[in-house]
Amino acid sequence: MVRNGKEWSVPQQRKSFLLRINPMLWEELERWAADEFRSVNGQIEFLLQRAVDERRKRPPPRPVEQPDGSEPEK
Repeated sequence: MVRNGKEWSVPQQRKSFLLRINPMLWEELERWAADEFRSVNGQIEFLLQRAVDERRKRPPPRPVEQPDGSEPEK
């Protein structure tokens, strides 16, 4: 159980998957996670959640017009 504010809740089930990552990037993530008192897994999940939250805030990209004024092919 996890305490959220004043309430206790059951954590959501997590999806496990294999991630291949550059060793230098892994070392940097280890240092960053340690600085923020997280596991590397927790740090990666935190960063991914933050990226998804930021993406949701942005308006969808507008199609780029071609020089002749038409829309690009899809």
